[in-house]
Amino acid sequence: MSDGVEWGVHVCVLLAGLSGDAALPAAKLAEYHGVPAAYLAKHLQALAGAGVLTTVKGARGGYRLARPPAEITVLEVVEAVDGAEPAFRCSEIRRRGPAAMAAREYTSVCGIHRAFTRADAAWRAELAQTTIADLFVGLISEVPRTALEKGARWLRESAR
Repeated sequence: MSDGVEWGVHVCVLLAGLSGDAALPAAKLAEYHGVPAAYLAKHLQALAGAGVLTTVKGARGGYRLARPPAEITVLEVVEAVDGAEPAFRCSEIRRRGPAAMAAREYTSVCGIHRAFTRADAAWRAELAQTTIADLFVGLISEVPRTALEKGARWLRESAR
């Protein structure tokens, strides 16, 4: 998984704290998370293209969530940034080397492939059940109060 996935999820959780029609520009989102703005902008565009974020043009421009946080899953963010391909890609190395047989001899996928396929399905199911709202609520209960206050103050000053 790329760094962009972590950044994308953090951005979505931060944007869940915006009120009304407020938006944050890419540069401010990068500043808040201490990440390179150009690299983050690429991921923000992917998230907007996937319908997770929406762009706001003009003087009050920037990004905001395209839907309520309870309607956006973490899996949507992962797939917007990294794609929907499974993490494991089987290259059928069992068909190589001194014990190799013709491809027709391998009538099913190997146990290694099955194990990774099951793990990927379980991982995706968990992320599909976890929403940005869930993470936002968790953030509020886990982050020290002083950090929450500083973050809220920053949001008020930075949102457009």
